[in-house]
Amino acid sequence: MSEEQAAARDAASWAKSVSQLNVSEVPEGAVNLNVEGRRLSSPIQGFGKMWQKTYQVRLPVERVSATHLIATWKERFPDFWPEGNRFYSPLTGIEPGEVALLNMTLPGKMKLSTGVMVLYADSESFTLMTPQGHMFAGWITFSALEVEDETVAQAQVLMRASDPIFELGLTMGGHKQEDLFWQHTLTALATHFGHDAPVETQVVCVDKKRQWSRWRNVWHSSAIRSTLYTMGAPGRALKRVFKRDRAVA
Repeated sequence: MSEEQAAARDAASWAKSVSQLNVSEVPEGAVNLNVEGRRLSSPIQGFGKMWQKTYQVRLPVERVSATHLIATWKERFPDFWPEGNRFYSPLTGIEPGEVALLNMTLPGKMKLSTGVMVLYADSESFTLMTPQGHMFAGWITFSALEVEDETVAQAQVLMRASDPIFELGLTMGGHKQEDLFWQHTLTALATHFGHDAPVETQVVCVDKKRQWSRWRNVWHSSAIRSTLYTMGAPGRALKRVFKRDRAVA
């Protein structure tokens, strides 16, 4: 393959630059809240301490190759998540530039609606990036690599809590919950290929400083907006009944 072909292939794996997210279609059961019109948010735009978290599970290479593992992971990504959390894949699948909606369950059984954009995707890895208001500002990369006789599946997060509320939540047990989330995901992935193996976890605090200039991110908080949306459900139901009755009359 020529350098020009390689560069073209690599360019095709990256999402095009966007100023605001757009959700073309909303899958049944999903809530398009805290995503439409939002900007992407990198760790630079986050509020809290910066963390790099790496989760790995090792499988025999004769059981699954790295490319087959990634293809399966992309195709069945929601199937490996813990119960009570929903990832609504785009109709075209996990492809560069596509936006997926998320319905998450936080401690205390609080429901949270948000989303992610596919920043990068090829046959060896894919990266999801968060929008404004997400629990954290950053990205998470899923990859697989063959090392000697093993296929190493990995999820690596680089993130800051997006606002002071989420930073407090992470400090009060949210970090542990996130670790359990991705440990469960990698365990389920390995189990899918008929292999039982422990998940290796490495957590590094890259920057201990909190970016107080970003405290205003709380305005976009998906936690606050999801709570208000849930509280407004009875009112929206009454409004639908009123409109239906008027239509019948």
